[in-house]
Amino acid sequence: MRRCQTVRCGYRYSEKNISNVRVLTMAEQTIQLTKLASCAGCGAKVGAGVLAQLLGGLKVHSDPRLLVGFDKSDDASVYQVTDELALVQTVDFFPPIADDPYLFGQIAATNALSDVYAMGGEPKLALNLLCIPESMPKEAVHQLLRGGYDKAYEAGVIITGGHSILDPEPKYGLAVTGFVHPKKLLTNSAARPGDVLLLTKPLGIGVLTTAAKAGLASPEAMALAHRLMTTLNKAARDCMVRYAVHACTDVTGFGLLGHAFEMAQGSDTHLTLFPGEIDLIPEALELARDGILPAGMYRNRHYAEAAVDPGSTELAVQDMLYDPQTSGGLLIAAAPEDADALLRELRGAVPSAQRIGVVEAYQGGPRISLR
Repeated sequence: MRRCQTVRCGYRYSEKNISNVRVLTMAEQTIQLTKLASCAGCGAKVGAGVLAQLLGGLKVHSDPRLLVGFDKSDDASVYQVTDELALVQTVDFFPPIADDPYLFGQIAATNALSDVYAMGGEPKLALNLLCIPESMPKEAVHQLLRGGYDKAYEAGVIITGGHSILDPEPKYGLAVTGFVHPKKLLTNSAARPGDVLLLTKPLGIGVLTTAAKAGLASPEAMALAHRLMTTLNKAARDCMVRYAVHACTDVTGFGLLGHAFEMAQGSDTHLTLFPGEIDLIPEALELARDGILPAGMYRNRHYAEAAVDPGSTELAVQDMLYDPQTSGGLLIAAAPEDADALLRELRGAVPSAQRIGVVEAYQGGPRISLR
C-alpha cells in the first residue's frame, strides 16, 4: 500500500557532528535558521515542469557566440569570447538547509560552484547573493558569509562583492563566473549511444534533511550529509576533463531521474539505469521505506515519471532516485573506451564513484528504463 506521510523540508543541526568543530557564539545559539524558512536547500527549487512553462515563449536575442542559453535546460550559460576562451555563468541560492550559519554558507557556496564544474569549466569569480531578516544577529550573518568565502577560497574562486536585501526568510548563494575552452565544453545534451553513465556522490540527502527536521535522522547520517553537501565537485571535474566525456550534469534539485531525463531528452537518447549499482545512503533508504519523503520528491516524480519505465524496482528505491539533492554529485556520460579508466581515477577522488548505467539509441517510448 502506498505510503502517504510527507515531512516538509528543513532540519535541526547538531554542531558536534561536523568534523571542523568550533564553538558557537551566543548569537548563533539563539537563532535556528531552518525555523525561518518554509523549505530548505535545493528542495526549494521550482519544479522542472513548472519552470519550463514559466520560461516558455520568452523572446531572446540570438547570438552565434552564445553556446548555451536557458533554452537548453543546462546547468549554466556559456558565451564564447575567443577561439580558446568561453565564459561560463551561473547563479544559485536557497533558504537555509542548516541551522549553523557557517555550515549553511559552505553548503550554499559548494552548490553554486557545482554548475560550472558540470560544464567542464573552472570557476574564478563570484558575487554574494544574500537575503537576511532585519533581526538576524550580525555575528550569524558574518559566519554565514565566512562559510561561503572559505569554500570559494578552497575552489580558487574570488568573491568580489554582491548584493544583499532584507527578507523575513534568509537565503544565500553565489553568482559564479568561470572559464572553459569552447571545444572542451560539456553540456547535458550531448550523450551518445554506448556511453557509460557514472555518478560521483551517493543519493539520499533530501530524505535525510527532511527526516532530521522531524528528529528522525541519526547524528551519524547527518554528519555524512553535511560532509557530502560541502564536498566540492572540483575533484570530479578535474578527473573527467582528462578523458573522453560527452555529457555531464550535476544532480541537484530535480533528483537523479529528473536530471537524467533532461540528459536523455536533450541528447535524444535512451538511458538504462541499474538501481542495484547506485549508492543509496542506507539510513535514507530505510526512512524512504517508512514514507519520510520531501515534497520535492513528489514534484520530481510528477515531472519525469511518464518518461521512466521502473520495471520491478522497489517503490522506495524509485523515491530515492527522485529525491532532490542539495549539492549532489556529477552525472557523467563517458565514452566506453575511457569509462573504466575514469572510474578508477574517480574512486580515489570523489565521495562515491559509481557505474550506474548506459546510454542507448532512442527507439520510442520511455526515455529511461530501470533494470
